[in-house]
Amino acid sequence: MPLTQTKFYTEEDYYRLPEDIRAELIEGNLIYNQAAPSRIHQTILSELHTIINNYIKAKSGNCRIYPAPFAVRLKKDRNTIVEPDLSIICDRSKLTDRGCTGAPDWIIEIISPSTSSHDYVLKLNLYADAGVREYWIVDPLKESIFVYYLEQEHFKAEAYTFRDRIKVNIYEDLFIDFAGLDL
Repeated sequence: MPLTQTKFYTEEDYYRLPEDIRAELIEGNLIYNQAAPSRIHQTILSELHTIINNYIKAKSGNCRIYPAPFAVRLKKDRNTIVEPDLSIICDRSKLTDRGCTGAPDWIIEIISPSTSSHDYVLKLNLYADAGVREYWIVDPLKESIFVYYLEQEHFKAEAYTFRDRIKVNIYEDLFIDFAGLDL
């Protein structure tokens, strides 16, 4: 389970962490990620990264995809920096040497049992508030995918399984067939 500190931390504190320390800064709290991701987590990450990156390249798209660890500063006025498993950013002006400043267009989190409430509740609310257009939560244990996409100012949610072909809402013609993934 992630360990949380009680001191208020800033963006500069986050960037002073040693490179081998994985943590997120959520509204002034440093949340350390202790455990290495599971093999299935990494397999899903690799498969999704490959599909999405190939799609972007085939379409000569402006979007870029970044796997964790990749720092995403959701809003300039908050001390919040997250490291989603996959971040897809279509507005390249948001990209900096440190990562991304502003809401990515699409975020994918692959959960583990110790981070599920973090991803289902805390990050869902952070991402909705920041204006992330699409957020996927992939649960390897339950073989489920929850797709949240922004409609006006609220997320609309849809549930899928690892047997489904899922439409990516930020693109016209991208579908991800989870049944076809090499898991």
